[in-house]
Amino acid sequence: MITTVDSEAVGAKLSRSAVEAGLAASGQVTGPVSTTYRHLGEMCEGTEWQVTFRTTEDRVAELERHVVAEHPYDNPEVISLPILSGPSLYLDWITRATRPVGS
Repeated sequence: MITTVDSEAVGAKLSRSAVEAGLAASGQVTGPVSTTYRHLGEMCEGTEWQVTFRTTEDRVAELERHVVAEHPYDNPEVISLPILSGPSLYLDWITRATRPVGS
């Protein structure tokens, strides 16, 4: 799952809250990135930080709800892309990290 935020600190807070809640195995904050977008009919430019989460398919909906609820934007970008492949040990770690302890 990917979203963008207006500062590195906000991205770190969002990443941490999702991992602490067990909704994502990890979150990475990258940036700054230059952004061009249309908002309320006007062209805008700005600087954002991208937050990328790793989670399992069965945790996507709950992670999306969490990101939207905790996000500072009124209408945030929150998109999900499938993990099509990866080393089995890494994929198993994502699954373990998004399960309650003892599951």
